[in-house]
Amino acid sequence: MDGKTLARIGAVVFIALAVVATAIEVNRPVYQAESQTAQRPPLVTRDPLDAELTRCSGIGAAGSRDPSCLKAWAENRRRFLGQPATATQSEGAR
Repeated sequence: MDGKTLARIGAVVFIALAVVATAIEVNRPVYQAESQTAQRPPLVTRDPLDAELTRCSGIGAAGSRDPSCLKAWAENRRRFLGQPATATQSEGAR
């Protein structure tokens, strides 16, 4: 056999292996992926402020006029800067 024929046979074998590997990967059962998600630890409860900030960022420019968004952003700034809660904020938490 000459070199060209041997190279062509090698290429055909390589392509055949790639097709078989792809077929095996595509036909994997779904339950394996579900079992991996079942092993994850439970999620930590989300901070209500974080949920409100996510909502406000989702409403776009209307968030700058929404009173609850303005309060959430003020609370976020207060937490970020490490400032103590004011008396009116602590009364609202009761």
